Amino acid sequence: MTENEISSVVMDAAFLIHRELGPGLLESVYEVVLARQLADKGLVVKRQVPVPIRFQEIVFDEGFRADLFVEQKVIIELKSIERLQPVHSKQLLTYLRLTGCHLGLLINFGENLLKDGFKRVANGL
Repeated sequence: MTENEISSVVMDAAFLIHRELGPGLLESVYEVVLARQLADKGLVVKRQVPVPIRFQEIVFDEGFRADLFVEQKVIIELKSIERLQPVHSKQLLTYLRLTGCHLGLLINFGENLLKDGFKRVANGL
């Protein structure tokens, strides 16, 4: 599956979850439910994946944690807040750069309309 095909499956699952559960639950609830939905669709999903930092030839494994990593290709960062801020896109772009991935999805389940809380972030490498 390509990154765009994965993105489409993720979007469909996220919209279903938001429609059924609504906005405002804890981020961890959306994470576990979305991971299960994607796995049920046959995708390989890892939760809370460490994103190491390299600094002066030293690797620090405890740098960051990506919420979901799908098919080793797409990083998903989940939020459940009132509004996304520019810092959230920067956070996801940092994860993409550190892992060498090309596409990340930022999903804010706190929005009344999920389409307002969905953002694609690309890493041009």
